[in-house]
Amino acid sequence: MNRLQQSFNSILCLFSLLACAGCGTTQKKDVQYSLIQFHLEARLDGTERTTRVPIFRANPVYIGIQTSPFIDIGYLQKVTLVEKLGSYAVEVQFDETGIRRMESFTTTHRGKRLAIFANFMFEDTEQARWLGAPVIQQTIKDGILTFTPDASRAETESLIKGLNNAIEEIKKPYVF
Repeated sequence: MNRLQQSFNSILCLFSLLACAGCGTTQKKDVQYSLIQFHLEARLDGTERTTRVPIFRANPVYIGIQTSPFIDIGYLQKVTLVEKLGSYAVEVQFDETGIRRMESFTTTHRGKRLAIFANFMFEDTEQARWLGAPVIQQTIKDGILTFTPDASRAETESLIKGLNNAIEEIKKPYVF
């Protein structure tokens, strides 16, 4: 089975788990799952391939993006909370295929924004929102993306816990 089929089957398995709860996150034996997607900034073309989304909750900035993510949780290896200049940030480590995709897209689309969407649980409430849209300033060759989310520290910790749980679930062998 090739990498694309494995990724598709893994994501399909996770979405099956998530569908049981009827939302983007679920509880299974008190295990919380989160999802994340990365979309490229795009000029609105009047088709379903692009849309406008709000970035930042306090003072929204609307940007055009491609509706299909170019990379998602199926390409992640690990997510951590890092201290950054007296604040915190999310560090995303991609797997081998994710590293190649991220390097290719950040080389080709330098100067554009990378819109980051997440779906996670926080205090028993589903959160589905855009966490940020950093500008691609350089090629990401090492497979590590660090960004400051539009989320409280507690929300960020919940998001990261759910992402790592989902990554662990996706990486398990899929058996029919």
